[in-house]
Amino acid sequence: MNKHVSPRINRRAFVIGTAAVGAGLAVGLDIPFGGPAVVRAADGSPEVNAWVVVRPDDTVVIRIARSEMGQGSLTGLAQLVAEELECDWSKVTTEYPTPGQSVARKRAWGDFSTGGSRGIRSSQDYVRKGGATARVMLIEAAANEWKVPASECTVARGVITHKASGRTTTYGKVAEAAAKLTPPADVKLKDPKDWTIVGKGLLRLDTADKTTGAMVYGIDFKLPGMLNAAIKDCPVFGGKVKSFDDTKIAGMKGVKKVVKVGDSAVAVVADTWWHAKIALEILPIVWDEGDNAKVSSETIAKWLAEGLDDAQPAFVGNKNGDAKAAIAGAAKKIEAVYNYPYQNHATMEPMNATALYTADKCEVWCGTQNGEAAFAAVLEVSGLPAEKCDVHKLMLGGGFGRRGTTDYVRQAVAIAKQMPGTPIKLLWSREEDMTHGKYHPVTQCRMTGAFDADDNLIALHYRLSGQSILFSVRPEALQNGMDPAAFQGVAQSGEAAFGYAVPNLLIEHSMRNPHVPPGFWRGVNVNHNAIYMECFMDELAHEAGQDPLEFRRKLMGNHPKHLAVLNAVAERIGWDKPAPQGVYRGIAQVMGYGSYVAGAAEISVTDGNKIKVHRIVASTDPGYVVNPAQVERQIAGSFVYGLSALFYGGCTVKDGRIEQTNFDSYNSMRINEMPKVEAVMVPSGGFWGGVGEPTIGVAAPAVLNAYFAATGKRIRSVPLRDQNITFA
Repeated sequence: MNKHVSPRINRRAFVIGTAAVGAGLAVGLDIPFGGPAVVRAADGSPEVNAWVVVRPDDTVVIRIARSEMGQGSLTGLAQLVAEELECDWSKVTTEYPTPGQSVARKRAWGDFSTGGSRGIRSSQDYVRKGGATARVMLIEAAANEWKVPASECTVARGVITHKASGRTTTYGKVAEAAAKLTPPADVKLKDPKDWTIVGKGLLRLDTADKTTGAMVYGIDFKLPGMLNAAIKDCPVFGGKVKSFDDTKIAGMKGVKKVVKVGDSAVAVVADTWWHAKIALEILPIVWDEGDNAKVSSETIAKWLAEGLDDAQPAFVGNKNGDAKAAIAGAAKKIEAVYNYPYQNHATMEPMNATALYTADKCEVWCGTQNGEAAFAAVLEVSGLPAEKCDVHKLMLGGGFGRRGTTDYVRQAVAIAKQMPGTPIKLLWSREEDMTHGKYHPVTQCRMTGAFDADDNLIALHYRLSGQSILFSVRPEALQNGMDPAAFQGVAQSGEAAFGYAVPNLLIEHSMRNPHVPPGFWRGVNVNHNAIYMECFMDELAHEAGQDPLEFRRKLMGNHPKHLAVLNAVAERIGWDKPAPQGVYRGIAQVMGYGSYVAGAAEISVTDGNKIKVHRIVASTDPGYVVNPAQVERQIAGSFVYGLSALFYGGCTVKDGRIEQTNFDSYNSMRINEMPKVEAVMVPSGGFWGGVGEPTIGVAAPAVLNAYFAATGKRIRSVPLRDQNITFA
């Protein structure tokens, strides 16, 4: 892409206005769709607008601002643009713009953040308008050349036709002229019933390069003269570097420099990363671990348990009636306490970034889920203005929310700043990556349900105690101190709303924030809230002597979309028919990220503690399905993540530090443990929901409920490894 003249942007204003964890810039969205001056891509091809570049050979380059980390957004977004553009899909390729270029052009590409299953749903409107605008301009350019009304011209697969005269031309031939036109003030988008590219299970655009090894991830990136850095942060969160003795490694092979990074880390820079790593292991470092070194999983659990007491303060996230009074006067009640541990993102590619700093320029190459947040981090650490900085986004070797943060970017720039003019690649070791994450928050939940004399559920009290992610990463998003995201899946309304009608309801959160930093972990708060609510719904159904599916259905009359996905998954699993001999079923539903999802599992159990998950089904209503093949893969992938967390996940704290340091102690399920996965898509239209995260929430409760059906035992604490329960 061309480097455009950048307006001078106040660095401090930009950094403050940028949410460094994924919310993008706090300024309006202004997307230029073209104009009289021809903007050119790096190869000289004309840019019809910010989203579309057309080469003379009719290749269409679609710009993608969101990040690709295996979830398929790159292909899905390209489909949305191509649908409105009416181009030849076989000639489509993609490229990433940079956040620096976007800011210089008044945020031409909108939000760069890729998280919260927002990659497609929150940008679908303006990227489709980008494609439609380019189509109108390309047709107008052809019509001008032929001196005919544009209304008489049609286009299909990038070929423009004037039927009356029989003339045809291609996008590549008129792109130069189209790029000079003033874009239309408004464009009409296609009716979904007329889609020919969107809604099709097209092959992913990134598969070929991944298959051949041509794809460049951050860990692969190289620059001439580049040096490599290994880093070690204080093992206790909140601790600092007291001292280190670099003379002990001064003569080691390849070592170039030892630098302090911030208050809490030390890095060794060497000719190879291995030399840097070995030297860092030998380097004597004295830490000031502080009082957090006294914290353990046991002390955290005790503190959270205290938050379950009604006498402790709590934020109310969902309420109707008087649950406490109804429970006090009920014919009968039941109570249960569940808990959920810290979880590590455990991306296959550890955190890394390459930085090149000079007094006049600072550039970073990395995988990031939020290019603008990474850009803001570069500005802040480098001290340079926006027009002298940029971030070049590379393919991510896993994100899951972890790469929405910028700690590794900040470290890379801080190191490079101490070695001006030398490219520095910072690569975290696996151990560093495992023990310095931003973890799924630790929580506990006490639930109380009450029935009348006819076994009708009349009250439900749901009291959550635990960590707030927003308190740590975006305190400005708190609402009078409350974290609204803590109620994902059980909220009163919105994109993660509660799906049951209970006459007396109280859902509250006692916020307690240990020192271990939380982060957005795939599925986020929906994960534990779905386990708590859906497993307790099964407990309530059992207490009432009712079938778990029928019990739920009776509470969902006012929630038709929740009910629709529940019915769809029940039908696919065959809930109304006997399961095979020795096989037991469990079911669950939740709403998350604007989508309605349900799951059902079939399992068998041997020796009471060996679970074989034979089959797991998910139904989803995300409003619209852009690529059904990708939705199927996302569902399967989310179940791998969800079941791995259920059986193997969970991080523990000892002496203030995370104990799990590698995959030997933080395992992931294997292929032979993976069940058959079936996906049922029931898109109802009229809204756009997410895909990558919602279904993860129903995996664990469906299996846990099936385990109760098989054994009569309730599991209220995960991971299952701690209950001596394994895959069969």
